[in-house]
Amino acid sequence: MVKRKPGRKRPSHPSSPALRPPARPARHARDSRPDSAPTAPPSNVLFGWHAVGAALANPRRSVRDLMCLEGQSAELGDRLAALPPARRSTLPAPRVVEKADLDSLLGVDAVHQGVAAMVDPLAEISLEQAIAEVGDRAVMVVLDQVTDPHNIGAVMRSAAAFGAEAVILQDRHSPQAGATVAKAASGALDVLPLVRVTNLARALRTLQEAGFWCIGLAEEGARPLHQIDMQDRTALVFGAEGDGLRRLTRETCDLLAHLPTRPPIRSLNVSGAAAIALHQAALARLAPVD
Repeated sequence: MVKRKPGRKRPSHPSSPALRPPARPARHARDSRPDSAPTAPPSNVLFGWHAVGAALANPRRSVRDLMCLEGQSAELGDRLAALPPARRSTLPAPRVVEKADLDSLLGVDAVHQGVAAMVDPLAEISLEQAIAEVGDRAVMVVLDQVTDPHNIGAVMRSAAAFGAEAVILQDRHSPQAGATVAKAASGALDVLPLVRVTNLARALRTLQEAGFWCIGLAEEGARPLHQIDMQDRTALVFGAEGDGLRRLTRETCDLLAHLPTRPPIRSLNVSGAAAIALHQAALARLAPVD
């Protein structure tokens, strides 16, 4: 098994305004195609039980408006009643709306499950703050120019499920943590920090100085991931589909590893690769420390 390099420094341990569905824009005569691309949901609205439920339970999340269909009002009431009184007192009373209102607000293709909430963005957390809050066997996920909000959300869901401490991505060209990311994350956006950094290579060096072993996932990685020591602080680094890891990211990582796949399918979607790698890291942390 590949062991980490010796000598790595390690640290010590208000009233809610009513939400009106936006007016449907007039369609120009020449834009009468029935298959026009759907409008993205507003970035400040979460929808679906996982995303809304996690936001309601998160004391760091400010909820401005809470909407549901008549058929979902009982479940929403039960979920609110189960919250601590201090949190419940900060939330607005839910409003029962028509399905047409949610469809107009979110788009007819949004799987909203009859519930939505208008929220404020979560307060940003710095990389240094994220590092300061984790232990000696922490795992971080680093995304190198992954721009698809569905992929980012799916990676966050896997990261939360397998006990990672944060997801780190470059601020430039990355989508905001809005409705699409939150829906794909299935609530992980409110339980796992999403850390934005200006320079990814510099962020990797900061992780390394804090005792993290930075492992880049790439097809040409010399060893399969399961042969790498991931018992201590580990950062798993994933590149975008197609381009993979950028050159400077590769050079900054401590090593490159691959997931053993069979031809003709040699690569995976970044969210699939992240789920497998995070599961492997979780198994490694269950093993006794040598």
